[in-house]
Amino acid sequence: MSTPERLVESTRELLWERGYVGTSPKAILERSGAGQGSMYHHFKGGKPDLALAAIRRTAAELRATAEAVLDGPGTPYDRIEAYLRRERDALRGCPVGRLTMDPDVIASAELRAPVDETLDAIRERLAGIVEEGKEQGQFGPELDGEEIAATILATVQGGYVLARASGSPAAFDTGVRGLLSLLSPR
Repeated sequence: MSTPERLVESTRELLWERGYVGTSPKAILERSGAGQGSMYHHFKGGKPDLALAAIRRTAAELRATAEAVLDGPGTPYDRIEAYLRRERDALRGCPVGRLTMDPDVIASAELRAPVDETLDAIRERLAGIVEEGKEQGQFGPELDGEEIAATILATVQGGYVLARASGSPAAFDTGVRGLLSLLSPR
């Protein structure tokens, strides 16, 4: 792995573990094994530029994972269920969603943009699947695709918070089961 790759991957891990404020240039260099001048050589703006590259990569990866499940086989309900039940580390939380709790990320339009774009894209895809399910008669006509998509995202992100707070993935799983029972086809 090249030095820039090691720097980006190390930053991704540290952002997920510690957040932006807790991710120091020293910690990035230690984790990556890169030399002292490497960060500024490859990322002229230093930590903010490196963090942006890491956030963009994490966001793109999360989006691709979600889209692969949501564009997979099955009925609209099956695809939503697959998205909700896909393998995740509920106790570690969402690498993108956790960034919304970081005041420095939220204060920076540039750092926040990949987070917003990713959550918006997943929400739009979910809304489309709900609308598809309504057209097929699988979901009731009274359901609003945008509202259900927001509820699905809220269940996932809130499930991470509840799992972390309780120290058990059971809290995440309980939220998922509850939402799926509400969405269960007629």
